[in-house]
Amino acid sequence: QVRLVESGGGLVQPGGSLRLSCAVSGSFFAIDTMGWYRQAPGRQRDLVATVSSGGRTSITESVKGRFTISIDNAKTTVYLQMNSLKPEDTAVYYCNAEIYPAPFRPRNNYWGEGTLVTVSS
Repeated sequence: QVRLVESGGGLVQPGGSLRLSCAVSGSFFAIDTMGWYRQAPGRQRDLVATVSSGGRTSITESVKGRFTISIDNAKTTVYLQMNSLKPEDTAVYYCNAEIYPAPFRPRNNYWGEGTLVTVSS
């Protein structure tokens, strides 16, 4: 089965940096879009950034200028570089991917288990 494995979360001081990684493994035809979402306690899960297999990116205004999303050359791993971190960035960060299981079949949506990012002094 398709799996999304996240890494890179942890504790960081305000102003610090972290890089999250999400690797897709398993059997599939192609990846359409990958992205990062985050959910703070008591809040909804919000979109942070997305990147398509063609390189098109989008990023939410609250992290624009501080976060960068990218994919590797194989287009199976997505990264979220987080700089100038603030306490309000504290959340569980989830990797998401829209994946074609086979040619001409509709996309399936997959989620990672989430990785906790804590920004605190």
